[in-house]
Amino acid sequence: MGSRGLLIGAVVLAILAGGVYWSNKVEEKKAAQPAADAGPKILEIPEEQIQQVEIKRKDGADTVIRKTDAGKWEITSPKPLAADEDAVRSLLSTVSSLSSDKLVEEKAPDLGTFGLDAPTMNIVITEKGGERRTVLVGDDTPTGSAAYVKLENDPRIFTIASWNKSSLDKTAADLRDKRLLRFDQDKLSRIELVRKGQSVEFGKNNKNEWTIIRPSPMRADGGEIEELVRKLRDAKMDTSLSADDDKKVVASFAGGTQVAVVRVTDAAGTQQMEVRKNKEDYFARSSVLEGTHKINADLGQAVDKDLEEFRNKKLFDFGWNEPSKVQVKDGGKAMVFEKSGDKWMSGTAEIDSTSVQNLIDKIRDLSAVKFVQQGFTTPVLEITVTSNEGKQTETVEISKAGENYIAKRANEPTLYEIGAATVEELRKAAGDVKPAQAAKDEKKK
Repeated sequence: MGSRGLLIGAVVLAILAGGVYWSNKVEEKKAAQPAADAGPKILEIPEEQIQQVEIKRKDGADTVIRKTDAGKWEITSPKPLAADEDAVRSLLSTVSSLSSDKLVEEKAPDLGTFGLDAPTMNIVITEKGGERRTVLVGDDTPTGSAAYVKLENDPRIFTIASWNKSSLDKTAADLRDKRLLRFDQDKLSRIELVRKGQSVEFGKNNKNEWTIIRPSPMRADGGEIEELVRKLRDAKMDTSLSADDDKKVVASFAGGTQVAVVRVTDAAGTQQMEVRKNKEDYFARSSVLEGTHKINADLGQAVDKDLEEFRNKKLFDFGWNEPSKVQVKDGGKAMVFEKSGDKWMSGTAEIDSTSVQNLIDKIRDLSAVKFVQQGFTTPVLEITVTSNEGKQTETVEISKAGENYIAKRANEPTLYEIGAATVEELRKAAGDVKPAQAAKDEKKK
């Protein structure tokens, strides 16, 4: 292409780039502007400046929440209660930036027309400096899709959408912390599960992994414990029950059979929950939430597990970390496969990576069918895996025991029973590892 063509191309490209830039700036400006049919703002307060919110009802108890000196929200009326921070944030998001659907009247001669002479609800917002703003909520509009509102000392009448009204109309039951246990999951350090007279305790090791501490140190199934933690964290009271239903729950707990007592410890201390079963239903009492509560069956079943269900049946811990070295001793045959860059080597010979990966997968999946107390004899198979950039080395020895096999990890007392088919598949995978050239030759056939 000549210099003239290059110059024309550069000019066209510059014009196109400028057009795209201008188009983007226009769209950004549009996005920053309110929609043409958007109603005016009723209230605009920086959320962090709000110190207290009072929800006063024409019929029903008032609800008051306030921010403590520590920056936490609490319910002070109708009675002191811990607040649900997420529910409070949702309320604050609405009141701090309250938008109208439309402006109805600049100055209404008769507030009674809109139900604002005796509002169904007054929302009083107190800021840090002591300034108070009050939103009056009146009747619903004839269509029922909105409600009339106004600010105290402001003559204008607005409408807000029904969903916006619902976001303001919160009771203590809506805003209270409903959790049966209020631990910080990130700072959870201990869980104790007392069931049928046996106490099982889980703790975190220096790698932040769950282990079994009591009745004796054992490897734990981290996924099983995390699932228990999730269900404990999500356990909440049902605030929709009537007084009669509450009495039935109390009676059912009193007449139930204890399933378990759970204690959780985080940086703030230890909390406890007792779980009982009556017929097919589960009930609980907590040290941090008053009353007796019906809970989901899946939580009841989660705490109704014995020690064996929390133990780690996997023989190796390297998981999805890529091993750098694999050693297999099968009788008198020894095999060593070591990673060098992106290749697997056995001595100076390159090994087919697909067959090595198949062996690694079999080793990774090696699991016990159950735990046993005895039966380990002379090893017939030994596997060593080095992973985590050479920082972790694990060795497992496997001996024959009748029709099955028994395995043990180096320097650990636990014995794992493994099915014969699993061991034979592992042996076959080791025997199928082949040189890279042989694998290439097979593909050509």
